[in-house]
Amino acid sequence: MSADKIVVSGVHKSFASDKGALPVIGGVSFQVADGEFVAIVGPSGCGKSTLMNIVAGFERADRGTVLVDGAEHAGPSPKGIVISQHGSVFPWLTVQQNLMFGLNGHSHGDKAALADHYAEMVGLKGFEASYPHELSGGMLKRAELARAFVVKPDILYMDEPFSALDALMNLRMRTELLRILGEERHTVLLITHDVEEAIYMADRIMVLSPRPATIQASFDVDLPHPRKLSSPQAQSLRESILKELGL
Repeated sequence: MSADKIVVSGVHKSFASDKGALPVIGGVSFQVADGEFVAIVGPSGCGKSTLMNIVAGFERADRGTVLVDGAEHAGPSPKGIVISQHGSVFPWLTVQQNLMFGLNGHSHGDKAALADHYAEMVGLKGFEASYPHELSGGMLKRAELARAFVVKPDILYMDEPFSALDALMNLRMRTELLRILGEERHTVLLITHDVEEAIYMADRIMVLSPRPATIQASFDVDLPHPRKLSSPQAQSLRESILKELGL
C-alpha cells in the first residue's frame, strides 16, 4: 500500500429531531491507503450511510475533516463514484448510452468503443443496445459497475451495493468486482451489514459502534484471494467481528 488516499479526522454529525439534536456520528477517524479495499460494518441504524455520504462529499460534517489526496473534500468529486443499493442507471438510455453518459470532454477517445469494452468486462457483451427494463437485476448491477469503472475513478464508494440481489447473484457480483479490481487499481470504501461479504472482499474491516458511531474495532484481513469463507481463519475472523457487534 502507498500513501493515504482518504484521511477522516474527528468527524461528528447530528440531525435535528423532536427531542433536539440526535448525535449520529460521535467522532470517527481513519485512513484508507491508495489502492486499499476497506469495509465498514456496524449495527442497523448506526450511521454507516451517513458516514459514507460525508466521506463521499454529499453531506457536511458538523465537526472534523475529510481529506482526499491531502486536500479537503468539500463536495462530490470526479475522483469518486458512488455505487449504492438503489441503482443509478438511466432507464431511458441503453447500456452503451448509460456507460457513455459519464464520458464528458474529448479526452476519452472513442467513447462507444470504451463503453463496449467495459460492457464486455462485466459480462454484458451483446446487451449494449438493451434498455434497463430488458435486463435482470444482476445484469442491471453489472451495468452499474461498468458505468462506475468506465470513468476510471480513483475511489469507489460502495453503499451495500449488492444487498438487493439473491445470495447466488450476490456472490457472483462480489467475485466480478474482485476480478475487475485485479485488472484495474482503485481505492474502495464499502459499507455493508454483511460480515461475510466484508471478509470475502476487503483488505481491512472496521466495526462501527451503535449510534453515535465511533470505530469500535479494526481487523486486517490477511487472506489470499480467492477466499474460502469456510476456512478456519475466515471463520475465526467472522466470530471476532460478530462478537464486536454483540452477536
